[in-house]
Amino acid sequence: VVKSNHTATQFTTFLLTGVPGLEDLQIWISIPFSFMYLLAVIGNGLVTAVVAQDRSLHEPMYLFLAMLALNDVLLCTVTVPQMLLIFWKGPSLVTFPACLTQMFFVHALFLSESAVLLAMAFDRYVAICAPLHYATLLTSSLFGKVGLVLVARSVAVVTPGVLLVLRLHFCRSNLIRHTYCENMGIAKLACNSIALNSIYGLTAALLTTGLDFVLISLSYWLILKTVFQLPSREARKKAFGTCGAHLCVILLFYTLAFFSFFTHHFGHHVPGHILILLANLYLLMPPTLNPIVYGVKTKEIR
Repeated sequence: VVKSNHTATQFTTFLLTGVPGLEDLQIWISIPFSFMYLLAVIGNGLVTAVVAQDRSLHEPMYLFLAMLALNDVLLCTVTVPQMLLIFWKGPSLVTFPACLTQMFFVHALFLSESAVLLAMAFDRYVAICAPLHYATLLTSSLFGKVGLVLVARSVAVVTPGVLLVLRLHFCRSNLIRHTYCENMGIAKLACNSIALNSIYGLTAALLTTGLDFVLISLSYWLILKTVFQLPSREARKKAFGTCGAHLCVILLFYTLAFFSFFTHHFGHHVPGHILILLANLYLLMPPTLNPIVYGVKTKEIR
């Protein structure tokens, strides 16, 4: 569908084509993705329900966990059902406003996921490194403020990215070789320059998720430093086991996300199907693993 005027042709709908080069295998790829999505929704739904119903769990540590679980359900639900429909039925038409809306929520929820992981790392840092100050630093009112800051940051960072896409003209092609609408995936279809989009995307990513990752790494380095100084071998083993599992999930989340992000900007030599599969995995793997690592391994929730 196109709008025509005297100067240009502007596309008003886009066609999401799925994973380029793997069209014949998409029905098989859908099996593990369906299973992971089901695990993510059930696991995170259970964690949220348990924390909401049990008043003894209404403490910052568990409330942050419930916030992460809710964010995880939303993050994978924004992309996975549509992706599965493409895998089962073939390319899917999407209007420009719907594409922008999906793009906004994908990036906003990714940013809020990163912010919650940072809040949880700070919570663990205070609990292990400054336990005497835990009750005064981490209060219920702080949890509410963190929630508001988290939403405000996501909206403030993602909105300019959406506005920068709105200024683009799409007159070459309306084929998005992806399973969902993603900022640079849409921008690359434009006829005019996308240099501003690329610069803003890189700057925003480094100043938000990049900074979050540095602060999370610093928190866990200080935590592990304190853990190694514990007198009891059993206590060291238990604390290290918990922190180790958290670190593995955090590293997976950021490694997949940064690899996907930077290859979209610079990795023109990376095969398209690898790029698209990674772009889906970084939104689905952490929500699948988080309920196991943070929920099942937490005695009170178990």
